[in-house]
Amino acid sequence: MREDVMALRPNPTLRQRRLGSELRRMREQAGIGGSELARKLGISPAQVTQMEMAKIGVSPERLRMVASACRCANGPLIDALAEMASERGKGWWEDYRGALTIDFLEIAELEAHAKRLTFCTTAYIPGLLQTSAYASAVFARLFPPLSAGEVEARTAFRVRRQEIVRSGSTPLRTFIHEAALRMQFGGSTVLVDQLDALLNDSEHPGISVRVVPFALDTFPGSGENLTFAEGPVPELDAIEMDVSQGALFFDSQADLAMHRVIFSRLDSTALGEADSRDFIRSVMKEVKSGNV
Repeated sequence: MREDVMALRPNPTLRQRRLGSELRRMREQAGIGGSELARKLGISPAQVTQMEMAKIGVSPERLRMVASACRCANGPLIDALAEMASERGKGWWEDYRGALTIDFLEIAELEAHAKRLTFCTTAYIPGLLQTSAYASAVFARLFPPLSAGEVEARTAFRVRRQEIVRSGSTPLRTFIHEAALRMQFGGSTVLVDQLDALLNDSEHPGISVRVVPFALDTFPGSGENLTFAEGPVPELDAIEMDVSQGALFFDSQADLAMHRVIFSRLDSTALGEADSRDFIRSVMKEVKSGNV
């Protein structure tokens, strides 16, 4: 189907919206208005707006035309965007559309396309490293309460997401605050099993687990549970933040720069991998003895 007669997308995906926002960013950085870009491309201003809002797709060829019109000389970024524009088909998470809220699908989409994932958690073990029992307990404590079916669906989806880690295709680095190691979801037995699984995961060659103890003088960042997803080029990195209302996504260069500093500080202050494993074992021992 030609781009000029393409039907409007009712619900663009996270990745489609990111491509559109990058096109808008490219145009704005060039100081070109939408009407001027439309004239250069030989299309209508409405089509420029629709491309930037991801309401219609853009071919790799047209994307390169946009880059040329905007005098963008960032070859690696253009190539990465062209690759995004050429993507077809649906991800496995689309099977859950209608069964789960969009936040779940977009998080899975973000993770699936990341070149590396870095997590910072303060309240619970990162979702990609949670056991089924722990994940179910996390979902069961939500308010308003979820039905048993909803808890089961969310848990199954989280386990499915973990395949990206188990496959070893995407390196994972995680900074876990001591509070998250001690927070009990489902009771002490569930926590002990979760910590044991975390230790096993920490030995995986593609997984780095670092602990941030209470004893540290400071904790970089404001304490949110964060995901930093690295793209094929730094300009396409992204941040996801868990909040009570759902997931928030950020991709401005200012936000990316700030969170790179946060994770750099975490890297310099958190315990090393071996010391982190020793720390997790000590917490396990305390939980087993009831001294928590």
